Amino acid sequence: MAVEAARRPRKAGGAAPLQSFLWRRRWLRSLLLLTPPMAWFFLIYLASLALLLITAFWQIDTFTTQIVQVWNLDNFRTILFDPTYRLIIGRTVLMAAAVTVTDAVLAFPFAYFMARVASRRTQTLLFAAVLLPLWASYIARVYSWILILNNSGVLNWSLQSIGLPPANIGYTNVAMWLVFSYIWLPFMIIPTYAAMERVPESLMEAAADLGARRWRAVRDVVLPLALPGVVAGSIFTFSLTLGDYITPILVGGAGSTFIGNVVYNSVGIANNVPFAAALATVPVAIMALYLLVAKRLGAFEAL
Repeated sequence: MAVEAARRPRKAGGAAPLQSFLWRRRWLRSLLLLTPPMAWFFLIYLASLALLLITAFWQIDTFTTQIVQVWNLDNFRTILFDPTYRLIIGRTVLMAAAVTVTDAVLAFPFAYFMARVASRRTQTLLFAAVLLPLWASYIARVYSWILILNNSGVLNWSLQSIGLPPANIGYTNVAMWLVFSYIWLPFMIIPTYAAMERVPESLMEAAADLGARRWRAVRDVVLPLALPGVVAGSIFTFSLTLGDYITPILVGGAGSTFIGNVVYNSVGIANNVPFAAALATVPVAIMALYLLVAKRLGAFEAL
């Protein structure tokens, strides 16, 4: 009797029916798992972008400084047809592109050495060297470059001590380019290294067997396969430079206004939130196009 009782199937109780129900419906499990983060994403991110776009079509009452909810295109006309704002947008995009190209040129040989040449111990040390600056405050790193680049800084003192004229690049666009390139360089190195590490060594051996020199194998084999990693890193360097407003304030000169600075001044000083919202849509649109190109180049698979 005891053996028969043990062999009888027990009735499911408690959470067992629910588990059985979810087990048979995988789509429902995925839906329950993804609902909280997707709801947060839609409410916080997409809803804020929608409100930003709506506010961009409003205007400000110059007498009362109150927002007038009247739909018009005046803010976008000002951005498109005022040469001042076209110059600011062009300057911002050119700086972002220059920083991206600079970091790509610097990151590729560094990542190649880490992935293909260095030993495991050396890789660990290089990883620490790349990630260590990220532990410091963003403001602290910018101020350290101010001490290096200003007129009485380390750079001019070093050049004058060996008999060379001072560089005097403090508070210029060149100074901003150097600071941006330094700050965002780790964000380019890490995806490039990850993509380069996935390149099979057998391809390099096959290229060598076919008579290709090392530099030719790197150019024709490693570079095309590592390109998605470089493009993935460029997403970070380009977007972070495009939206930054702190470095232009601290490092740039009188003619170093970026999109972020105009947005900041429009909100905090001029109290013209609709114009700030309209101008803020410019980097959003630029990054949307940039992400489409990056997707075509396989950057998302390298992230």
